[in-house]
Amino acid sequence: MTVTKGDSAPERAGDERDSTSGAGGDAADDGYVPSERRLERERLRRTRARRATAVASLSTLATAVVLYLVVVHAPGWPRTKETFFSAQYAREALPKVLEGLWLNVRLLLVCGAAVLVLGMLIAVARTLRGPVFFPLRVLAAAYTDFFRGLPLIINLMIVVLGVPALRLQGVTVDPVLLGGTALTLTYSAYVAEVFRAGIESVHPSQRAAARSLGLTNRQALRHVVLPQAVRRQVPPLLNDLVSLQKDTGLVSIGGAVDAVRAADIIVGRSLNYTPYIVAGLVFVALTIPMTRFTDWVTARMDRQRAQGGSL
Repeated sequence: MTVTKGDSAPERAGDERDSTSGAGGDAADDGYVPSERRLERERLRRTRARRATAVASLSTLATAVVLYLVVVHAPGWPRTKETFFSAQYAREALPKVLEGLWLNVRLLLVCGAAVLVLGMLIAVARTLRGPVFFPLRVLAAAYTDFFRGLPLIINLMIVVLGVPALRLQGVTVDPVLLGGTALTLTYSAYVAEVFRAGIESVHPSQRAAARSLGLTNRQALRHVVLPQAVRRQVPPLLNDLVSLQKDTGLVSIGGAVDAVRAADIIVGRSLNYTPYIVAGLVFVALTIPMTRFTDWVTARMDRQRAQGGSL
């Protein structure tokens, strides 16, 4: 139980009795009666919570009303509404966008798994010790520096458009596979740095203790260092996966019919941009659960850290 500075010893004892009785049954079973000061403190806490909720609701409502009035009374709103918020084109685009979204989801699942594996291998290569591994460390560092500095859109153009131009025997020209390869190459560089930061955050004494127990360097890395590093880096890894989910829409530049390309086809035919809004909202709806899950994991790990729990 967390003890605040302002609580007196009798109140702390009363709080402990109250929590114990709550776990075992009714508080009246052991004769405990909350003090007036405790009841008053709980009433004050509830009053503050209700006041904060009311203020937040009113401020949000006022902001929404102001934004609505500003947008609706803008000189170009009628034309903008017709071009970007047409109900007719939204109904036409939604089924096709959802059909194309399945490709984005498959790319996320396949590329996400490949990115985690390749990123982990690159991170381990960068942390290997000894002069014999120097060339491997240099190659891993060059890989991360190059693909973190290269814009993703350029990487996609080089892979999706450049590889077919080589006319190599046995090499696919499928824009989906090539686009997924480009996504994997770029995001593996980012994820490798996340894993490397987690590995280097593990105190050297952990590795030394594992070696003193008879574990080899590889066993210490696998059973001691990597589990701690991965647990510590879960929130940034999830953030990278959220970004990957959004960037799967860029494979449309090679002609793959995903959600973005499906919207682009309708826009090219109708010259109405509502399908882009529909595709954007679909991506937002898909991303929000992952974002909230990331926030929940981050908050949970912060609470464990504050309470002295294991990471």
